[in-house]
Amino acid sequence: MTWGLAWCKQSVHAAVAVSLLLLSTASQSELAVGEEQKRPNILFILADDLSHSTVGINGADQPQTPSLNRLASEGTVFTHAYNQGGWHGAICVASRSMLNTGRFLWHAQRGVRELDRERDAGRLWSQYLRGAGYQTYFSGKWHLQTDASAVFDVARHVRPGMPQDTPQSYHRPRENDSWKPWDRSQGGYWDGGRHWSEVLADDACDYLADAAEQDKPFFMYLAFNAPHDPRQAPREFIDLYPLSEISLPVAFLTEYPDKDAIGCGPDLRDEKLAPFPRTPQAIKVHRQEYYGIISHMDKQIGRILDALDQSKLAENTYVIFSSDHGLAVGSHGLLGKQNMYDHSVRIPFCIKGPSIAAGKRDAVPIYLQDVMPTTLELAGVPIPQHVEFRSLLPLLSHQRNEHYKAIYGAYMESQRMVTENGYKLILYPSIKKVLLFNLHTDPHELQNLAAHPEQRERVKKLFSRLLELQQETGDSLDLKRLYPGLT
Repeated sequence: MTWGLAWCKQSVHAAVAVSLLLLSTASQSELAVGEEQKRPNILFILADDLSHSTVGINGADQPQTPSLNRLASEGTVFTHAYNQGGWHGAICVASRSMLNTGRFLWHAQRGVRELDRERDAGRLWSQYLRGAGYQTYFSGKWHLQTDASAVFDVARHVRPGMPQDTPQSYHRPRENDSWKPWDRSQGGYWDGGRHWSEVLADDACDYLADAAEQDKPFFMYLAFNAPHDPRQAPREFIDLYPLSEISLPVAFLTEYPDKDAIGCGPDLRDEKLAPFPRTPQAIKVHRQEYYGIISHMDKQIGRILDALDQSKLAENTYVIFSSDHGLAVGSHGLLGKQNMYDHSVRIPFCIKGPSIAAGKRDAVPIYLQDVMPTTLELAGVPIPQHVEFRSLLPLLSHQRNEHYKAIYGAYMESQRMVTENGYKLILYPSIKKVLLFNLHTDPHELQNLAAHPEQRERVKKLFSRLLELQQETGDSLDLKRLYPGLT
C-alpha cells in the first residue's frame, strides 16, 4: 500500500468529515467569530480487561451496565473494535503504547523504551492536543515508561499496571477461601481506603468542574484499572450475580490443549488465577467477581456522565469509551487476554458527541487506537506522519464504508492472526498449527475449518494478507519459512 497517497486521500475525507460533524449548522459569519470556543472538548474513558461480550452496548445480558447503555443510546457503537496484541504478557503496555504514539504494534514496541524521547519531542497524544490549546487532564492507569505529569497539565492518582495483589487472590476458589472481593483488608483496589474506581470518578468530577471555569477546550484521559484482577468491588455489586444465575461461556473448556505452545501455560500470571483444570464452579466464581467490578465501574462512569451534564459542556463534548483489550475468563479454557480469540482481541467502543448518530451500531472493523487520530482531527490538529492508525471521521460522516481491509493480531512469537470478511486465520508457529473460523456462523470460534479441503484457497489467501500486514506493522517473524505450504 502506498501510505503517502492513502494519507492524502484520508486528509481530504477527514476535512469533509470535520466540516460535517462540527460546522454543518454554522453560518459563514458564525465561523469567523469565536472559532476558538467552538473546538470540541474530548472525554476519553478507558477500561482495562473489558471484553466486548460483557457489556450491554454489545448486547450482553450480564453484567448490568446501565451507564454504558445510556452512552450507547446517545452515540454510535463500533461493534468490531480490536487491539493488535502484545509483545509480552502485559498486553495493556502494548495497547497503551500504540494508543499514545499512534504507531502499529511492532513499531510501538521499538519505541517503547524511548518514550521520554517521544515526550521531549512532544509526540505523544495529549501533547499534540495541549499544543493546540487544550487543557489536558489525566487520572488512573498510565502504565507507560514516561512521567504522566510531564505529559498532561493536570495528573492525579497515576496508577500502576494493576493494584497490588496477594497470594490469596491466585489459584482460587479453594476450600476455606479467605479471599473476599469486598474485604478492604486485602488491599488491592482498596489500598488508600477508597476503591480506585471511585477515586477516578472523584477526580473526573473535579476536573469537569475545573474545565467549566476554563476558557480552553479540554482533553480528559480517564483510565480505570477495572475490571483487571484482583477483581474487587463492594459486596452489593457481587451480590447482583448469584452463582446459580451465572452461565458458563459457550466456549468453556476445562483446559486449552495448546496452552503451552501459545505461551498461556501455568506459568503465565493471568492463567494462575484459577486452578488447572478449570472447573465450572471456578469459572462461575471468577465471572461473578468480573461482573461485579464491571457493574461497579459502570456506576462510576454514570457519575462522570452526570458531572459532564452538570458542567453545561456536554453539547460540545465528544465522549469516547473503550478498553485496552478483552479477557477470556473461562472461554476456551483460558483466563487471560494473551490469545487471538475474539473474547480477548475485541473490545467495546462507543463515541457520542456533536452530529454523531445516536443509537447507531456499525460493524466496520476498527482498532481502539484509531481514537488518537480521530480526536486530533476533531481538534483541528494535523495528523503527524508517524501516526499509522486512522481517523474514524470518514466513517462517522458516511464518506467511507471501509476502514481497514483486514485486522491484524499477534502475541509475542507464539501467535499470529488475521481477520478479513468474517473469517479468521490463527497461526501457532511453534507447533505449525493453523486454525480457521467462520465468524459469521461460528462467532464463538468452536469449529476449526482449516483442514477442510474446500477452505484451502481461503487459508492461503488469508495467509497472504497476513504477510502484507506483517510488513505494515513491523512484524519480523518469518512466517514464510515456518509455513512453506501456505505460500
